[in-house]
Amino acid sequence: MPTATPLTVQPLTAGAFEAYGWMLGKPFPGDNAASSFTSPSSDFWREHLFDAGPSGDPEVLWVRYRDREAEVMQLEAHWLTQQAVVPLTGPLVQIVATSTPDGHPNLDSLTAFEVPVGEGICMRPRCWHATRALQNEVTCLMLTRRSTTLDLAAHLLTGAPVGESAIRQIPPYRLVGAAGLIQAPTLQRGAELQ
Repeated sequence: MPTATPLTVQPLTAGAFEAYGWMLGKPFPGDNAASSFTSPSSDFWREHLFDAGPSGDPEVLWVRYRDREAEVMQLEAHWLTQQAVVPLTGPLVQIVATSTPDGHPNLDSLTAFEVPVGEGICMRPRCWHATRALQNEVTCLMLTRRSTTLDLAAHLLTGAPVGESAIRQIPPYRLVGAAGLIQAPTLQRGAELQ
């Protein structure tokens, strides 16, 4: 088995995430935008205009992540839609990479971000990604495209070919620098067998 390349998990910032999409949960804008309001009882502001792609119906998914494995050997991408992930019950790690011109993961751009509760991310179409929980289970709100969900679910359930997404194996990377990840895959597999 090849040695895994270390991949340090870094804090999420808007600038660091820009190549992959948008950070969600930035502070209230100070420019008095027409799409914002503040008062003693509540504030609201536009964080992002979500694009589900041509003729795409956006949908909200409730997602529970339980994979805490530090080793990353697979990424997925969605060709048509942005995809937002907002952790609700605990932090997670979002592993991302841009696409090469021919649609493969650009491993030179592979980066991992810790996404705390109260913030989130919205990935661009064609952004390769994987997600890890930093506790036993993390519930997230996901905004995506309805047909992409149906396409991916059919593939995962029946092995049907995917049209709106892709899943690719990559050489092994090992996430470092985030508490809660399981560093020894053999320990996790052994615990699952007991």
